[in-house]
Amino acid sequence: MKTKFDDVRNQFMGAIRAMFEASNYEVLQTGTQEICIPVVNEEKDEGYIVLTFKIPKGSRDGDAYDGYAMAEEYEMKCAERREKAQKAAEAKAKKIERDKKMREQRAEAKAKRTAE
Repeated sequence: MKTKFDDVRNQFMGAIRAMFEASNYEVLQTGTQEICIPVVNEEKDEGYIVLTFKIPKGSRDGDAYDGYAMAEEYEMKCAERREKAQKAAEAKAKKIERDKKMREQRAEAKAKRTAE
């Protein structure tokens, strides 16, 4: 069944396909909404990049899909992850410094005991 956005999706798929083919990539169509590009990394391992083109309709509750809201939500999640990672890195640095001081104190105490 053809939807009102099939032509738009196919236009985008064609443009992306042409762009990759112009850059000498092989492009394989693996589904009505999907293309795949074989790739090789610097270690000569083979893999694939799969691009899926979909036109979301919205939630089951009847809410329309809002790409702007989704982008804002994603950015908030990324900012939260960055903040969490930064706090973890700071805590780790404090622990490393604390452990370093503890080792120095133990070494000093051992040196005192052996000097006596």
